[in-house]
Amino acid sequence: MLTPALPTLSLAKSVREDADIVVVGFTRDGESPVIPGLPESLVKAYTKKVGQNPAALAEDLGAKPKLGSTTLLPSVDGTKLLAVGLGEGAASLSDLRSAAATGVRAARSAGATKVAVALAAHDPETVRAVAEGAVLGSYTYAGLVSTEPSTAPVEQITVVADAKQADGKQSALTDQVTQAAIIAGAQLTAREWVNAPANLLYPETFAEEALAHARRAKVTTEVLGPEELAAQGYGGITAVGGGSAHLPRLTRLEYAPRNAKAHLVLVGKGITFDAGGLDLKTADGMYTMKSDMAGAAAVIAATVAIAELELDIHVTAYAAMAENLPSDTAYRPSDVLTMYGGTTVENANTDAEGRLVMADALARANADQADLVVDVATLTGACMVALGMNAFGIFSDSEEVTGRVQDATEAAGERGWPLPIPAETAEELESKVADLKSSGGRYGGASTAAAFLRRFVAADTAWAHLDIAGPSFTDKARGENSPGGTGVGVRTLIELARGMQA
Repeated sequence: MLTPALPTLSLAKSVREDADIVVVGFTRDGESPVIPGLPESLVKAYTKKVGQNPAALAEDLGAKPKLGSTTLLPSVDGTKLLAVGLGEGAASLSDLRSAAATGVRAARSAGATKVAVALAAHDPETVRAVAEGAVLGSYTYAGLVSTEPSTAPVEQITVVADAKQADGKQSALTDQVTQAAIIAGAQLTAREWVNAPANLLYPETFAEEALAHARRAKVTTEVLGPEELAAQGYGGITAVGGGSAHLPRLTRLEYAPRNAKAHLVLVGKGITFDAGGLDLKTADGMYTMKSDMAGAAAVIAATVAIAELELDIHVTAYAAMAENLPSDTAYRPSDVLTMYGGTTVENANTDAEGRLVMADALARANADQADLVVDVATLTGACMVALGMNAFGIFSDSEEVTGRVQDATEAAGERGWPLPIPAETAEELESKVADLKSSGGRYGGASTAAAFLRRFVAADTAWAHLDIAGPSFTDKARGENSPGGTGVGVRTLIELARGMQA
């Protein structure tokens, strides 16, 4: 299995003696530098040894409140402090998550394998945010190099928090740390799959990864291979995957607790490599296209995490897996495809393949009679133009659903932004030779793609589409993200499921 190296995560009321580095926050109270929540024992030790308190020392060494800035203080009695900026004013949950990740990443770069994180988080919400961030910040894709890594992985993370300081119970904080380990672990699993090279992760092996990962929890699985897909009329998946020697798969996962009252269906785009098909991408344009399966990675990882968290909601997930390559068996522009359920589609561009595999999976999902269907896909460059690289688009024809998804993104600390599906967008999809075309004109491409997908969801079913093309992959470390796949969407889907519980 492609499994990320996960540190052990625990909670403690005080800093453990074996910690290599203690990550602390740095901010200002008026003109005075402050390290909030720093244990008094460390304040006394630094003041005695250095002659000034740690906050003043950090400022003298160049520490800034700017979120993401880091400053390593000298060791005192075997303890090193790493001050990370918390921003100006009160730190939000997203700020704490980002600061914890940045601090752990910097601690690893400094050689630490055992890290304590003391960011003055003492209530359940802040403790979970810090714990999630700390685990996410520990991740670096190991790759397939034959030499030893320059820095050892972080093996142990301790979140320092005392519930008494928030008039709470320590057991409540422990529960949040346990949940954080599951949630962050799911996101790192999605990152590992996205980062895997396409010669190792292709439809068959991706399906195998999904099945193996699902064994962690009470999740049932089913995989349709190329013969079943063709026989059952999955014309989109079959066409897109037909140009590759690695033939397509449709993977289905289901978590069905006995007392669940609501049913959430998730659908993810799993294009394990997208060369564009016969409408070939440029060389630069296809280099990162191993990440075109990030939507499928998110829905698989989220579904298993929901089961591990034992949330009281029925979840079914579909991952449409194919490799889009040019060959003598590849589908063509102007081909007419018969999708699952019988709708015919005139293919406009073989590099708009994601919507075709998603359409098949969405059409199949109609039989599940879901209360809400959410699809996740690295679907359009147009969404990246609209929102940049750090936010995903939220599309729905229901304000209530849009609001529900937005609430989930905010609770998860991810960035989602609503975009419209204008009524006239449907005109872009009119075809003279089929029920509809797969693409429209140059403008409003993200909205046109969303309108296309909506055609394959039952009209009376609540639905949302998340276009994660921008934030699914990054070339630099920022906040909780390290270079490569980000695992975006995993936390949002988990929070969405949490909010739909009976």
